[in-house]
Amino acid sequence: MKPPGRLLAGATISLLCLIWGTTWSVIAIGLEGVPPMSGVALRFTIAAAILLLICFAVRVPLGRARHERALWVVNGLFSFVISYGVTYWAEQWVPSGLAAVLFAMYPLFVALLAHVALPAERFRPTELLGIAGGFLGVGVIFSSDFNDLGGRQVAVASVVMLASPLAAAIGSVSVKRWGREVHPLSITAVPMAMTAAMTGVFALATERSREFDWNLTTIGALFYLAIFGSAVTFSLYFWLLRHLPATRLSLIAYVIPVVAVMIGLLRGEPMTPNALVGSGLVVGGVALAVHRR
Repeated sequence: MKPPGRLLAGATISLLCLIWGTTWSVIAIGLEGVPPMSGVALRFTIAAAILLLICFAVRVPLGRARHERALWVVNGLFSFVISYGVTYWAEQWVPSGLAAVLFAMYPLFVALLAHVALPAERFRPTELLGIAGGFLGVGVIFSSDFNDLGGRQVAVASVVMLASPLAAAIGSVSVKRWGREVHPLSITAVPMAMTAAMTGVFALATERSREFDWNLTTIGALFYLAIFGSAVTFSLYFWLLRHLPATRLSLIAYVIPVVAVMIGLLRGEPMTPNALVGSGLVVGGVALAVHRR
């Protein structure tokens, strides 16, 4: 598969930032009508069905490359089941903008794992400085008084939320390390189907008594997250991951929280001055790290 040019890669990354930046608020909207694990299961059921149909239509070989089946399990478990399960659970209390900012820990985890698992992506001073700047911004936001954001439950859920970027980083570095021969649709569609099955079973066991409120807003949020927030974005992401350094691509996680915070403010979510200052530091870290590349 031909590597993307600089313009195409930049446009694709911008699209990913825009779509994923909006999904944090859309998740919060969807949670008003659908419990968290049920929401994850339904989202990835729709997304996997779409992508598997495309795989069969264009005759994508499934399960034939080296490590492919193992990567299905690893990517499904870490990038989707754990990462999204934790995110949906946490967003029951954590404002969507803050949740997106906490997920911005993802590039730091990717950099640490890539330094060990990807010999071509060792730390470089300027890159580390940019990542540190973004991490500092996250720290400033996290230093906010949680009483202003909803109380102790928000603080606890925010700590748990940090498991989401760690799990996603493990999935991304694993795909980068062993998935070069695997088609992007394969590494996306099958793990999503596995995620739908695993979270569906968990939802049946734990959320059977929870109430569902099916309305146009809930249904619209579900399909937006499934089609645009999952099927489209992850296919593009894993396509880029085959051609770009994992550390560089992970830096989109610094831009996404800025978009998410802005949308959250428009929705009336609580946000402290520290969060706004931290967002500026995040953007500065992105600019420095990307300029190095």
